Amino acid sequence: MPGRRLLGRCPVCGEPLEVVRLHCRSCDTSVEGHFDIGRFAALGPEQLDFLETFLRARGNIREVERELGLSYPTVRSRLDGLLTALGLMASAAEDEQAPDRRAVLDALERGEITADEAVRRLRG
Repeated sequence: MPGRRLLGRCPVCGEPLEVVRLHCRSCDTSVEGHFDIGRFAALGPEQLDFLETFLRARGNIREVERELGLSYPTVRSRLDGLLTALGLMASAAEDEQAPDRRAVLDALERGEITADEAVRRLRG
């Protein structure tokens, strides 16, 4: 049915939905089980529209900018949000913590701090 989009999240509680039955209209065969609906089902309509525009522009950010009438920083921000939502990039908060974690692990490796101290620092 054109126009209908697969829901990725429950409209009541917001939790991820699971597909449990597939049906063929042609031969009336049904298959039941637990099926992954894929990471794209978790995207909202705006994110899907942005992804479609990005793909149509073949990844050319300047073309996406022109097509959507957005600034370069806004396009980059939406792309980063899309990558994060798809699990292809760490969130900004995780990116900010990464150098601190790396420094703690490096200090541990050099013997400058104990394992207990490293755990304490990593837990904040």
